[in-house]
Amino acid sequence: MSSPIGTGGGLRPVIDDPDTRGFFAAARDHRLVVQTCRDCGQQQQPPRPRCRTCRGGDLGWADVPGVGTVHTWTVVEHQINPHFPTPYTAVLVDVEPRPGEPPVRFLGHLGGRPPLAVGDPVRVTFVDLGDGTILPNWEPARDDATPRTH
Repeated sequence: MSSPIGTGGGLRPVIDDPDTRGFFAAARDHRLVVQTCRDCGQQQQPPRPRCRTCRGGDLGWADVPGVGTVHTWTVVEHQINPHFPTPYTAVLVDVEPRPGEPPVRFLGHLGGRPPLAVGDPVRVTFVDLGDGTILPNWEPARDDATPRTH
């Protein structure tokens, strides 16, 4: 079960936008997905109204592993959203959707200031903002790769 974080206002993602609806619906089910073009197979994140490769509009969602590696990160010290108490680490994570395919990059958060290096393994977690909005976040990977909820 997810537990809510933060209190009150703050910026919220638009979870009912046609381009992102599938992403947030999957997150509510504690699944990480990437938008996929049914015409050419291109996978893209963040979601867009058309494929960035062939410009096709027949887009769907594919589950991807809930594990990846750190591409880069920065520690945020100044709180701009009450849902994300500082400090927290904004992280860009490379997820390999299928073996041998180029990674898809996801932007997310890690709580606090965990020691990180480029290439470190991380895994997805899911955070409940308290109104049914579930966000995928990241944490340093442990021995098992099963996504956890907070």
